[in-house]
Amino acid sequence: METKIDEIAERIYRLSTFVQEIAAPAGFTFNQFLIDADEPFLFHCGPRSLFPPVSKALGAITPIERLRWISFGHVEADECGAMNLWLAAAPQAQVVHGQIACMVSLNDLADRPPRALADGETIDIGGKRVRYIDTPHVPHAWESGLIYEETTRTLFCGDLFSQIGHGPAIVTDSVLDAAIAAENAFQATSLTPATGPTIRMLATLEPHRLATMHGSSYEGDCAALLSQLADFYEAALAAKSAHSPAP
Repeated sequence: METKIDEIAERIYRLSTFVQEIAAPAGFTFNQFLIDADEPFLFHCGPRSLFPPVSKALGAITPIERLRWISFGHVEADECGAMNLWLAAAPQAQVVHGQIACMVSLNDLADRPPRALADGETIDIGGKRVRYIDTPHVPHAWESGLIYEETTRTLFCGDLFSQIGHGPAIVTDSVLDAAIAAENAFQATSLTPATGPTIRMLATLEPHRLATMHGSSYEGDCAALLSQLADFYEAALAAKSAHSPAP
């Protein structure tokens, strides 16, 4: 497998590997993102099986040994399966995540102690500023959280807006329909009363682009797109509640 490199914003690189066998016949992409700042920051580690091509791609941008920060949306193989391989390859790197993720998983799973971040805490990585945002149960797990790069206004939105297939690195046409089709296929998102409001909170950031883990990233009116995704999940929750048996 080959990992493709695309710069989706100034010094922000998408490292994308297409896997035909997943969601066949359309296939599925696994995307990691490198913020190439003075202290390089990797968001998403990828599964262990993809470490060879992804690390080779990152090494074409900057030496892996320079990597300083590693993070991901939640504890799941495609997000952090290769975490300890990255830590071994980059001796100065440290995993950063929210306090819940560190408490319930990463203090034990990571080969070096992680750094726990408070909701809204920022890290100045030299030329870029990364803000951590708690998003519990959005899209799935209790420990879920995302990052927002403030200088380019890029929201790294993890599994939100996942799309099946092999599209361009970044698009300006709406990815909402493709994201809804993927959600209907996988039914991967936790539907709770907090799902819509959490996504609407992300919309208030008014990001310029959405860096998605599966599928094309999006550049445009991200606040409107996030609000539309919140509408979809709120309608789905209402429909599910209406068909649930009375207690």
